[in-house]
Amino acid sequence: RDSMEKRVIPVLEMSCAVCAATVEKTVRELPGVEEASVNFSANTLQVVYDPDKISLKDMQAAVSAAGYDLVISENAEADAIDAEHRLYLDLRRRTIGAWSFGLPVMVLSMIFHSPSQILTWILLALTLPVLYWGRSFYVSGWKAVKRGRANMLSTAVSFLFSLFSTIYPHFWLSLGLVPHVYYEAVAMIIAFVLSGKLLEARAKQSTSASIRSLMGLQPKTARLVGKDGEEKDVPIAMLRPGDTVSVRPGEKIPVDGTVLEGGSYVDESMISGESEAVKKQAGDRVLAGTLNQRGAFLLNVQGADTVLARMVRMVQEAQGSKAPVQGVVDKVSSVFVPVVILLSILTFVIWIAVAGWNMFPYALLTAVSVLVIACPCALGLA
Repeated sequence: RDSMEKRVIPVLEMSCAVCAATVEKTVRELPGVEEASVNFSANTLQVVYDPDKISLKDMQAAVSAAGYDLVISENAEADAIDAEHRLYLDLRRRTIGAWSFGLPVMVLSMIFHSPSQILTWILLALTLPVLYWGRSFYVSGWKAVKRGRANMLSTAVSFLFSLFSTIYPHFWLSLGLVPHVYYEAVAMIIAFVLSGKLLEARAKQSTSASIRSLMGLQPKTARLVGKDGEEKDVPIAMLRPGDTVSVRPGEKIPVDGTVLEGGSYVDESMISGESEAVKKQAGDRVLAGTLNQRGAFLLNVQGADTVLARMVRMVQEAQGSKAPVQGVVDKVSSVFVPVVILLSILTFVIWIAVAGWNMFPYALLTAVSVLVIACPCALGLA
């Protein structure tokens, strides 16, 4: 237990609770991982692991093979926030496009309950761009299927069934049936799921902005004092415990540490809430992100794990923790797709058993209808 490390790692490319369950199961099964919990709403993985048995790169490789990605860089929080912002802009563009093409498909399908052959081709042409904008669901879904899980199954089956009916309508006509298409279901489900993802991403932008503000309190560089007394600016990541840093009036203190020489008054309101500056002299402790007001001093670096860094980490861990009800929903989502598939197969079998193979077309239509109605991502989105 002493060698275990606990990390909160940003996760990218998840589209529903089934995706979160896939990432969680993938990481939990890796050797050296003791605990793994994915918070879909926060897009984070909270993991407890043994660094002697598994590295973060190994986890990233396993998650990438499942169709997702982990952000494990030194500035993971900032990189993840930037990546999420880019994904938000892309998601907004795709959502607008999906609705622009999806609404005409729905309207035409409602007006013409039995569309002509020409109209079905028009509906197909309008649905293809919507599928393109929702392609990320199918890319991750295919990788999940290869790992024994599935999502967005209903829209895929609906589209393939409709495509067959569009290309080969004579198959149904020869059986005395009207060829049905479900393009409106495909287009609208994708548009609604994209809309839900957009609303969720927009909400995350506010939370990410708060975390970004916390991280922005700490300077990116520090003025390192060498053994010869020469000063040079270096990135914070290069500082080691015992290094000496020079802090001038009006500057933010770069790291936690102890005053070696000199003295000053420091504004610590961002930590303590106290507006009055606190006097600091040799031997006193100072904190990263606080503002040096009047004097100059030399600082002995304490370490990289600053109070400010712990504040950011605690906020992220709070976001990454799951409420009990969320754990229940995740468990239900993980078995929802297999149950829907079994119900669809059962529907088909019962029709054939009761009515015989001459009712094969009706059996197939009803089985597909079960898949169309029971979209697993609707539950994941909720």
